[in-house]
Amino acid sequence: MNYASIAHVLGTLLIVTGSSMAFPVVCSIYYGENDLFSLFISGIMTILLGLPLWWFFRRHHELNIKDGFFIAVFGWVVISAVSGLPFMIHGSIPSFTDAFFEMMSGYTTSGATILTDIEIVPHGLLFWRSQTHLLGGMGFLTLTVIFLPHGMGGVRLFRAESSPGQVITKEKFIPRNRDTMIWLWGIYLTLNVLETLLLTFGGMPLFDSLCHAFGTVSTSGYSPKNASIGYYNSAYFDWVIIVFMFFGGMTFMLFYHMVKGEWKVIKINTEFRWYVGLLLFFCAVVAWILWQEGTYNSPVDSIRYATFQIMSLLTTTGFTTADYEKWPQAAQMFLYVSCFIGACAGSTTSGIKVVHYVIIWKFMVASIKRIFFQPMSVVTVRLNRRPVDRVIIDLAICYFIVNIFMVLGGGCFMVLVDDMDYVTGMSSVIATLMNIGPGFGTIGPAENYAHISSIGKWFLSWNMLVGRLEMFSALVVFYPTFWKK
Repeated sequence: MNYASIAHVLGTLLIVTGSSMAFPVVCSIYYGENDLFSLFISGIMTILLGLPLWWFFRRHHELNIKDGFFIAVFGWVVISAVSGLPFMIHGSIPSFTDAFFEMMSGYTTSGATILTDIEIVPHGLLFWRSQTHLLGGMGFLTLTVIFLPHGMGGVRLFRAESSPGQVITKEKFIPRNRDTMIWLWGIYLTLNVLETLLLTFGGMPLFDSLCHAFGTVSTSGYSPKNASIGYYNSAYFDWVIIVFMFFGGMTFMLFYHMVKGEWKVIKINTEFRWYVGLLLFFCAVVAWILWQEGTYNSPVDSIRYATFQIMSLLTTTGFTTADYEKWPQAAQMFLYVSCFIGACAGSTTSGIKVVHYVIIWKFMVASIKRIFFQPMSVVTVRLNRRPVDRVIIDLAICYFIVNIFMVLGGGCFMVLVDDMDYVTGMSSVIATLMNIGPGFGTIGPAENYAHISSIGKWFLSWNMLVGRLEMFSALVVFYPTFWKK
């Protein structure tokens, strides 16, 4: 591996992280609270830590794919560690384990928190907490690629951090990788600005609007309020956030085609049609259950609360407007299933992703047809009106199976380590591996992760990273051959 180039990239990561603490510093100055020193000194320390790496190893070589995997895994670990410094220095999260968990949750857009009272934390630290969503939502390495010199193999960093779904869909923007990153971030920041303006227009304070926009478009879930979006009890805020959670779950390539007026590309996109269809089905069924069981008095309220919660869990956002564990068991079952889906590949969401289900379903139907009805036929799976290679089908099936095994194995581990009930144990792994945040049991919408042991928190932090890097990038470093020349 090219250790000099790796050190240069890690130095760049640290400088970008430390510099981004300037925005929470401004927020702290505005509110005049006691978190200014912790944010300022943490930013300076992080920059000073990164400068030697960036400067002394600036004579770089091109990164190969192994370098990309190494940076994708350990870069996120390093950034999460230094990002917890403001909370530790201030004292709002004195434990390194808890601070690391909170920051890893923020960067991986999980939204799982150990804070028992969010609203007592100073505004500057809360802004930094939500800003990790903004930075991690598009992928921290995609931002770093913009600042790297040409010829460093930034495309390999992007591939190491991207999902297998993007390999499957084979979608590309424009030839130059840096231009692609700029387009992605331009679309991403535009959506954040639009949502902030709409929430502010509805009467939400600017600070809250920014924090919730960061957590919505990135499909993350951190809120500056203990009761999340339910604090406002506003149908307007609910529907605005629903729309932008939907946008966050879309393949960002589609926004590029919208700008170009290429609507046919959107029309033939198989994954997008399935994404919309699944959302409509789950929302309609849960709304009907809530109305029939009398959970809400009117069908309008049933549709509103059901749509918000399904959209939040299916896109792995994790915002809540109600304690869904008090809903009928049938409605909870559909919520539980939606946690396993995820949205579109190439979006800010995590989870298994719709495209994998599309491929597996089409392959299953074609195989049954060939086995029982047309023995001489050839199994063909088509995506976006193009045939899918067999290796891609194998990748989708493998990705699904690995996810299921990790959920089962991880759930057993959590039950043994923390002596928790099986619902909480399984749900904690699902909620972190799929980067959802809240789950069921003692980590439900009205609870948090503070009661989990240190070993459990480190394991769940690793699950968040594995889920954010879409499994294979994080697991490949455990293969002995990865470290061989």
